[in-house]
Amino acid sequence: MPISKSRYFIVLFIAFELTTIVARARAQSDSTESSADVATPVEPLPPGIDEATLFAQLLTHNELRNAALAGYTEQRTYAVTDTTGKVRAQESGQMEYHAPDMKMFTTTSESGSGIVRRLALNPLIASEIEAASGKQHHDSSVTPANYKFKLLGEQQVGPYHCFVVQATPMRPDKYLFEGKVWIDADDFGIARIAGHPAKKLSFWIERADFVREYQRIDGFWLPQKDETFVQVRLYGKKVLVIDHQSYTLTAATPTDESAQSAQR
Repeated sequence: MPISKSRYFIVLFIAFELTTIVARARAQSDSTESSADVATPVEPLPPGIDEATLFAQLLTHNELRNAALAGYTEQRTYAVTDTTGKVRAQESGQMEYHAPDMKMFTTTSESGSGIVRRLALNPLIASEIEAASGKQHHDSSVTPANYKFKLLGEQQVGPYHCFVVQATPMRPDKYLFEGKVWIDADDFGIARIAGHPAKKLSFWIERADFVREYQRIDGFWLPQKDETFVQVRLYGKKVLVIDHQSYTLTAATPTDESAQSAQR
């Protein structure tokens, strides 16, 4: 693989940093457009819900959820594919998290291009671990300091009934995004995010879009699947897919029912 092409993979995973926005805190063109949309219709909002109220509930419940999560392990698979689904490189293993700031990843299998794994997947995993420990600090949290919310209505996202909002970043920052957020109407956990970086990532990256889906397991909200679509100058469109499966959770003793969810 030419060095110039390898650089693309390094830049690609800058876009992945956006998928950690909600944990601490992609609308496509052509064939990927539908992957960012939810098929169910948007319904009118109930009375008494506005942007300020929603933000306040989101922040309050997130604090309770974060305090309730002592740790977890998950089986995680990273894959770089083309738009036909052909896997170019893949790495699987176990991610282990211990509150408040320790992550460890143990590789169990790998396949495909060794160059892509070495120059892209391995630095990506290392970057997440460093970010969890606070060695890389970027204020990307979904808070009023970083985003404006515009309520669009209610919408069903799989099994979750959600408020859907348009999120507009307060400043051009590659660690912030512009797009939509789906917030569960029952416990104010974020169920889905779709958008693109608030600032262009690189000359080589013509467009980067992502979709992150969450799942509720034993009352805890945890990532389920990440898809990042990148249009690379001269090289076309590539996709990063991260699957999160087989969680084992460790919960702190909750003080009330609302503290039994965690988003991380």
